[in-house]
Order: sequence, then structure tokens, then C-alpha cells
Amino acid sequence: MTDSAHTPVHLSEDDEDYGLEKSLSGDPEPLPHVVVVGGGFAGMAAVRALKDAPVRITLIDRRVYNTFQPLLYQVATGGLNPGDVTYFLRGLRLKQKNVRVVHEHLVEADHAAKKIRLLNDHWISYDYLVVTAGVTANFFGTPGAKEHSFPMYTRSQAMRIRDNLFIRLEKAAKSKRADDGLRVVVVGGGATGVEVAGALAELRTAGLAPAYPEIHGDAFEVKIVQRGGEILKSFAPKLRAYATQELRHRGVSLHLGAGVAAVEREAVVLTDGTRIHADLTVWSAGVSVHDEVSGWGLPQDDSGRIRIGDDMQVEGLPGVFAAGDIAISPSDLPQLAQPALQGGLVAGRNIRALLDGEPLQDLHYVDKGTMAVIGRRAAIAEINLPGGRPLRITKGLAWIVWLFVHIMSLIGPRNRVTTLAGLVTRYGFPFHRRPIPIVGDVPTVRPPKTRST
Repeated sequence: MTDSAHTPVHLSEDDEDYGLEKSLSGDPEPLPHVVVVGGGFAGMAAVRALKDAPVRITLIDRRVYNTFQPLLYQVATGGLNPGDVTYFLRGLRLKQKNVRVVHEHLVEADHAAKKIRLLNDHWISYDYLVVTAGVTANFFGTPGAKEHSFPMYTRSQAMRIRDNLFIRLEKAAKSKRADDGLRVVVVGGGATGVEVAGALAELRTAGLAPAYPEIHGDAFEVKIVQRGGEILKSFAPKLRAYATQELRHRGVSLHLGAGVAAVEREAVVLTDGTRIHADLTVWSAGVSVHDEVSGWGLPQDDSGRIRIGDDMQVEGLPGVFAAGDIAISPSDLPQLAQPALQGGLVAGRNIRALLDGEPLQDLHYVDKGTMAVIGRRAAIAEINLPGGRPLRITKGLAWIVWLFVHIMSLIGPRNRVTTLAGLVTRYGFPFHRRPIPIVGDVPTVRPPKTRST
């Protein structure tokens, strides 16, 4: 065994507050302690990789649930309920007894002493640390963007979009002006922006007329603003062309070739001087690392991402790993679900390798491809076949592949069943053209208070 395998187990008084002072196996000596910060794709993968390892795992997350972010836009546009895309983190204990979940937030780390401090001022010691805390929306310093636009990276943010969407629809339905409706501007022409715009167009086509007959169809506008000259630049030209054609066919306007100079309460101002009226601005233009990461004692690049090696170990900190969107390796993998899943898995396996005195393994990323859905029976998919040959598909077949991949990627059988039902209801039945949308939380109409005599 290497020296790393004999690292002494660290326990503090605050460890005992979380019930960590005893070995889960009943041994008098506690097992090595692995602390995972973040319950997203990478964090969950690291925890699962250590399922049968002789360790105690503490999973720390600021939320009590894991969010399946690729489907958040369906929550934002009324296609799915929030519970369909979230998984209660404590449910991990049902199948993995060596993990405990702590609902808290990391604020400070002392790597020399191998301990971290949480927001509640508790210190937790670790033998191995895995940082997978994710990222947040990047507004790129755009004036007014943070105040007046709606990012969509968390469940609460998606619900805010949904609620504001329906508040505006209800307001338009009561208006006496024929042209009063809902103008939505989606900033960003990547996969998320395209999927949001496509879902909004689907809602307008299938749900607006029966649910809101007071609103004229052309009073519900959806526009994508993209700095570059094309949308979906990571996809092949053929797929980009198909997606552009489908969006326009579904009534989504594209404003390409100009970035956003400012976001106002009811408008988006572009760098070419164009001013676009916007009742609702959805921001899907990029992500960045949380500001507080700078206080965690970890090396960062110019963008704030944690610098790691291809073995997922943080530069200069043996036994400390990072994975997912928050980390950047020499391979510079994209900030997507698959690199996060594969990176988290390698981090967990390498902790097991340290325990067993074996050499660490590098991540050999397998790019399985990318896909995006545009609307009913319309999607694009680029699947990397064995041998490196890409399979590019569109239309209904791509939609079926997209549906299968996303359903199977969800955690828990309940989420798979409810999400399948919701998506098939929204997109899948050719004869089912008028689904009732999931309603947002609009203000309750209350009678005025009367003064008692």
C-alpha cells in the first residue's frame, strides 16, 4: 500500500454533531471519510462509484434534492412539474448505506488540516474531498441582465419563469387591447435557448388557443437573440440548418449577429442598436463559477474554474478532487452532463485506488454525442458511433432518441414514469393537439378588506 492508503482518519467535535464518529460497519476505528460537495451529475457519480468502498461518505449540498438540469426548461414552460426532474438526495440511503446527506453550504477550507467549514460554522474533517459544486448563470457584466432577466439553472429559477409566464398570460387575457400579449426574448442560441424557444412555441400552438381565447395568436411572440450568425454552433451545419428551419416554421423569430448590450424591464437592447420589446427575458447565454469558490483555497484559472489534472485531482492538493462544470482539466472538456458524469466516476474510482494502493487513472472521455429537441416530433441528434463515425439524425427519429436518453438518465423509477407521461402528452400523440398546460402560481384574487365597526 502507498502512504495515501494509510492516511489517518480525521474527526472533529463537529463531525460528531453529524453522527460521523462511528464506523458504519461497527468497527471500533472509523472508516476513511470522503466528503463530496455538490449533489449534481458529478457528485452523484462520485458517490455511486464508492458504493461498495470501505469509506464513510458525507454528501453536502445547499439543496435537499438533485436537479436534472437538461429538462428544467420543460418546468419553465409548463410541460413538467418540478418534482418530475428532482430527486430527494436522502433517498440515496435506500440503496447506499455508507452515505450521509448534509443540507449545508461550504464557505471555507483548510486543506493543510484537511477540514472544511460550513455556513453554520461547523467544521468537518475529511480524508478525501471531492468538489462538484456546479456553476451559475453568467451575465458577462451586461447592464440590467441580472436584475431584469431570468436565468434557468435551478428549479426555483425555472419556476419563476413559469410563474411569470402565466402571470403575463392572465394579464393579457384581461386586457382590452387586442395587441396586448406576451413577448418572450430568449438570449442565447445554444441547445438550452433553442429548447426553451421551441417549448414556448409548442405551448403557444397547442395550449394558447383553447386556454386563452382572449389572446390573439400573433400577440404571443418568441424570439431568440444570438451574438453569432448561427444557432447551435456546436452541431453540424446540416443539423443547424434543420433546427433553424423548424424554429421559423413554428413561429420563432431569430435575431442573429448581434449581442445584448443591456436588458431593461421591458426591453432588450442589442449591440447593433436594435431595441426589442420583451415582457419576459430568458437568459441562457452561458455559465460561470460561483464567486465564493475563490475562498475555498483551490487553484483557479482566469474564468474561476478549479484547475485539475486528467485524474480529476486538484493541482497541488493530493487527495482533493474536483469534477463537473466547476473544474477544468488539461483536456478542457465541455461543460455538459456527460463530462460531469464521467469525471465524477473517475474521481470516485481514484479515491478507491488510493485506498487500495493502486495507481490513479486518467479520464478518457467518451463523447457520446449531443442532441436538442425543437418541438413536436422535431429534434436533432449527433451520435458518435464506435470508430468515431457520427450518426446525424433529425425529425421524429431524433425525437425518440432524445426522449429515450433523457428518460433513462433520470434518477428513480417514479421520475421516469411521470416525466415520460408528461413529455409524451406534450409532444408524442399526433391526435392530441390541445394539452392543458401546467399552470403557474399566479396571484390570488382577493376581495378588499372591510373595516370592522
